[in-house]
Amino acid sequence: MLSVGIDAGGTFTDFVFFDGEKISVNKVPSTPHDPSKAVLKGLQTHSVDFSHILKIIHGTTVATNALLERSGARTCLITTTGFEDVIEIKRQNREKLYDLLWSPATPLVPSELRLGISERTDYRGCVLTSPDEAEIGEIMEKISSLGVEAIAICFLHSYANPENEKAVAAALAKFDIPITLSSELVAEFREYERTSTTVLNSYLIPKVSEYMRSLSHTLRGKSLSIMQSNGGIISAEQAAEGPAKIVLSGPAGGVVGAFEICALSGRKKIITYDMGGTSTDISLCDGKISFTTETTLDGVALKVPMIDISTVGAGGGSIAYIDQGGVLRVGPRSAGADPGPACYGKGVLPTVTDANIVLGRMDPGWFLGGEMKIHPERSFQAIRLLVPDHSTEEIAESVIRISNSKMEKALRVISVGRGYDPREFSLVSFGGAGGLHACHLARSLGIREVVFPQNPGALSAYGMLLADSFKDYGVTFFSRADDNYHRGTDEKFAELEKFARRDIGRDDLRFEKYVDVRYRRQSHELTIPYSDSVASDFHPEHKRAYGYMKESSVVEIVTLRLRAYIPDRKIKILPVLGKGPEPRFFIKEIMFEGRKVKAKCCERENIPPGFRFEGPCILYERTATTFIPPDTICEIDDYGSVIVTVYY
Repeated sequence: MLSVGIDAGGTFTDFVFFDGEKISVNKVPSTPHDPSKAVLKGLQTHSVDFSHILKIIHGTTVATNALLERSGARTCLITTTGFEDVIEIKRQNREKLYDLLWSPATPLVPSELRLGISERTDYRGCVLTSPDEAEIGEIMEKISSLGVEAIAICFLHSYANPENEKAVAAALAKFDIPITLSSELVAEFREYERTSTTVLNSYLIPKVSEYMRSLSHTLRGKSLSIMQSNGGIISAEQAAEGPAKIVLSGPAGGVVGAFEICALSGRKKIITYDMGGTSTDISLCDGKISFTTETTLDGVALKVPMIDISTVGAGGGSIAYIDQGGVLRVGPRSAGADPGPACYGKGVLPTVTDANIVLGRMDPGWFLGGEMKIHPERSFQAIRLLVPDHSTEEIAESVIRISNSKMEKALRVISVGRGYDPREFSLVSFGGAGGLHACHLARSLGIREVVFPQNPGALSAYGMLLADSFKDYGVTFFSRADDNYHRGTDEKFAELEKFARRDIGRDDLRFEKYVDVRYRRQSHELTIPYSDSVASDFHPEHKRAYGYMKESSVVEIVTLRLRAYIPDRKIKILPVLGKGPEPRFFIKEIMFEGRKVKAKCCERENIPPGFRFEGPCILYERTATTFIPPDTICEIDDYGSVIVTVYY
C-alpha cells in the first residue's frame, strides 16, 4: 500500500511515493489553471494503481495564488459600527518609507461591501448592546442585492464572547453561502489582524472548496489530507472551511522534511533554503521548527500559527531584464511553468535557469532524468540578447550574482536580523534550483556546512509524509506572569484541552502548551513554551530577539496557545543500505567566477554512503542538479544526504 506526498508548486508538481520499504519520486510541470490535472498526470506517469494508494497528503498553492491574483470570492464584511474601514486603515504604518511611488495594497473587501451593525461587547466579554433584528434585516437586504459570495463577521471583542457574532450568523444562514466567524477562526485580540484574517478566510473559501471537490473527484475518493502552514496536516474538509491556514502549505512541508532528516544526524541548528522555480523560501530552526502567529502576505495581515518562513521572489524561473535605467535586474516576475524558461522551448525571456545552462552547471540531457526536452540554444540566445555587446557567459554570471544577492539578503534578515549567527548553523538546500546556488550563499554568510538531502527537488512532498497530524487553538487571556498566575492559566488550558477533544472527536490527544508574553505596555509579544517559570524564561528570549531585557518590569501573558497532536502512523526515514562500488565520474568544463574549470560529474544515486570527494563537481539526479564549487569536501551520510564542508 502506498502513501503519497504531493506538492503543487508554481512551476512543478512533485510526488513522493512510499511503499513501506523504499521511496520513489516523480515530477511534472504544474497546471496553474487547474492544479488537479498535474496531480492526475503525475500519478498516471508513475503508473500508480489507485487501489494500492492508502493515503495522500497534499500541499497546495491554490489559496496563495487566489490571494496573489486577487481571484477570490466577492466577500462582504459585517463588523461593529465604526470599524468598517479597519482593514484599510490597518496600523497606519507606511510599509516603504522612502518609496515615493508606493501605494498600499487594495483591501480584499471594497468599501460598499463593508457593513456596520450596532452591537458592542466589552473586553471582559460582557454584552453591552445586542444586534437589532431590524438592522440585521437591512443588512440582509443589502447582501441580497450586492451579489455576495462569502461573508466575514468580526465584532469588537468577540474573542471574549462570541454571542453577538453567532446571532447574526444564524440569521444570515438562509443565504447558504460561506460564513466565517472571527471568534471561531482566531479568538484573539488585535482588531485589525483578526478582521483581516477573517476576511481572508471567507475570501478564499469558495475557490479552495471547489479545488478540494475537484481533487477528491480526481483521486476517486481516496483518503486526502492537506498540509497546513503550521506544519501539521488536516482533512480536505477542514482545509476547505479554513483556507487561511493553508496559504504556506507547500513550503511548510519542506521545513518539516529538512528538520526531520537533519535531526537523525544530530543537526538541529539549521537554516532551510528551498529554491523552486518561482520563489525561494527560507526558515531558521534553532533546535526546533520556528513558528510565528502573525505575518503579512501581499499586503494582507494573517494571524494564525504557521512555520516562520521568509519568501523572496527569486527562483529558477525568475526573469532577467534591463530596466529603464539600463540596470540588469532579476525577478521577482517568473516565467512559471508556462511558458517557462527559454530552454523549455516555449518562451523567449531569459531566466536564472537559462543562465545556469549557459554556464554549463545544468545538463540539458538530464532534465527530469532526461524525460523533458531542453533547448540549450534558446538559453544562449535569450541571455545573449540581454546585453548584446558583452559575452554570453559574462551576462549569465551577472544574472546568477544578482539572484544570489537577493537570496543572501533574505538569509541575513532571518538570521542576523533576528539575533542569530548564521555561522553556527548548517544550510539545508532543497528545491529544484537550490543545489545550484547553496554553496555560494553559504560562503557569503560564513556557513561551513551545507546539507543536500536525497531527492531535494521533491523534499517538500516528502516532508508531508513525515508531518504530524495536529490542530492549533488559541485564546486571549490576560494575566500577570507572577507567582499567582498558574491557577488561572491552568484552568483555561484545561478548558482548551476539553474543547480540542470535543472538536477533534478523540480523547487520545497529546498536547503542547505555549503562551504569548510581553513586558507590560509593550505592543508586541513573543511566543514561548508554557512552564512554571514563564517570566524567567521570557527575559533571555526577549534579549536575544531585541538586544535587551528588563528584569524589573512586569511580565504579562496575553494569549494561551494549545497544540493538539492526533496519534497517527507516519513513515520512517530509512537509511541507505549497502556501500556499493566506487562511483565513476566524468569531467566537464564549466564557467566559474569568470574562468573555465574542470568539474567532476556523476549521477548522484551511484555514490554510496561513506564516499568522500572534493569539489568542483556536479551531481545529477531526477529532481535536481547540485553544483559544488572548488574548496569543498563532500561526504555521503547514512541517509543519502551530501554533506559539504566549505573552506575559506
